[in-house]
Formats: sequence, structure tokens, C-alpha cells
Amino acid sequence: MEEELESPFKAHHEEAAEEAMESGGRWLSRCAVLSALLAAAAAVTGLYSGHYVNGAMLEQIQASDQWNYYQAKGIKAVVHEAAGNADKSQHYRQEQDAIKQKADGLTETSMHHFEKHEQLAAAVTFFQIAIALTAIAVLTRRRHFLGVVGVLAAAGCVFAVRGFAL
Repeated sequence: MEEELESPFKAHHEEAAEEAMESGGRWLSRCAVLSALLAAAAAVTGLYSGHYVNGAMLEQIQASDQWNYYQAKGIKAVVHEAAGNADKSQHYRQEQDAIKQKADGLTETSMHHFEKHEQLAAAVTFFQIAIALTAIAVLTRRRHFLGVVGVLAAAGCVFAVRGFAL
């Protein structure tokens, strides 16, 4: 039987291949952890974004109800004015002032919650794009994509902090 000749570089080649696999395995594990963290950040900011947009809509509906109530009091005031009942008319005008303040407050709160929603929604978008680029980096084995992922993740964090801090 013929014996195969072993290359003197075979051991070095195998050692280098193992090292590359270990290094790639670590890199892939880090990318998986990064994706998981980004997904968690996207989930949390998405949850709060939805919470704030729902709150904004509810408060805007309540503000609209208050403005309708304000108009109804105004109509009653005009009716009593036309009937010559100035005291009753004045009473309705005073009620309108309180209703207007409440409606303005609800509108302001609604706008504030909508601003928070916009910031958090932008954060979710940046986090999701970062997750997609992490997957592209893994699939193409291009580590330089991770630099872009870092920038996008940082932008997501900035928008998230702005959304929570408002």
C-alpha cells in the first residue's frame, strides 16, 4: 500500500483553520447578541411609542369633546342673551372659560404625547435597520457593516432618550 505523503504545513493549516472558525464563531455569537439587544431595545421603544400615540389620540378625543361642550355652552349663552336673561348668559360664558382651559390643557398634553411617540418611533426605525444590517453583515461576512450598525444603534439610542426625556 502506498502511504500518503503528509505536507509539513498540514498541521499549521489545520491550526489556522480552527483558529479562524473559533474567531468567526465568536464574531457570529457577538452579532447574535447584538441583534438580540437591538431587538429588545426596538421592542421596548415600540411598546412605549404605541402607548404614547394611543394616549395622544385619547386626549385629542377628550379635547374635541370639551370643545363641543364649549360650543354648546356658547349657544346656550346666546339663547339666554336673546331672551333677555343676562345673568344666565353670563353664567354660561363663565363656564366656557373653564371648559376652554380644560380643552387647551388636553390638546397640549396630546401634542406632548405625540411628540414622544414620534421620537420613540424614530428610535424603533433605527434599531430595526441596525438589526437588518447586522444580518447582512453576518450573511456577507463583512464586519465593516457593524460600524454602520453602531451608528444606527447610537442614533436609535439618541431618539429613545429624547423620547423618554420629553
